Amino acid sequence: MNPGGAAHVEGADLRGIRERMEIVVKLKKLNAALGLLSIAAMLLHIGYTVFAYLAFYYNPALKQLTAVPFMVLACLHAVCGMLTVFLQSDGTRLNLYPRQNLRTILQRVSAALMLPLLILHINTFNLLQSTAQAGQWLWFALLMLSQPLFYGVALTHVAVSVTRGLITLGLLTSIDRQKRIDRVVYILCALAFAVSTFVVVRTELAMFLSGGGAA
Repeated sequence: MNPGGAAHVEGADLRGIRERMEIVVKLKKLNAALGLLSIAAMLLHIGYTVFAYLAFYYNPALKQLTAVPFMVLACLHAVCGMLTVFLQSDGTRLNLYPRQNLRTILQRVSAALMLPLLILHINTFNLLQSTAQAGQWLWFALLMLSQPLFYGVALTHVAVSVTRGLITLGLLTSIDRQKRIDRVVYILCALAFAVSTFVVVRTELAMFLSGGGAA
């Protein structure tokens, strides 16, 4: 075998690997940015929902306006994430991902559940109204349970994803700082879950079980 030819082939392979790695790095950064943007859009949607129920102000158009951008960003985030995983196994700077396996599982399971739950969540008000009017209380109860499930899944995804996105974008390089940010995010997500679940479930029960929804 020609040593020069072998060296040329090896060099071409190395260049191909480098190019592929560069694509992966760019995809990971794009995916991290999309993830953080989708988190911001999701929190906006949750915030509007809480406001709407506290103020007893329901506007379907505004609810769609806060939900659709999140759905679009979430879909782009999912596609980009699948491309990244396909091109290379997940994990940049693994030493900055404590408990990586658990966080990866929570991140991917919550991501997979979030979109169908969001679609259900957008239509929950009308579905609750129709089931209350028809006296279908089993379906009504299941729909009510879907509300805290949506908030729990969505905010779990936020809790495990924020610092990962910051790490991938190069905005976070300290393990100690990551732990501090994680703790703050966990507390805020727990508070957001408690407030959103309490406000939404309490208000919907009051609306539909008081006779107004079944009228």
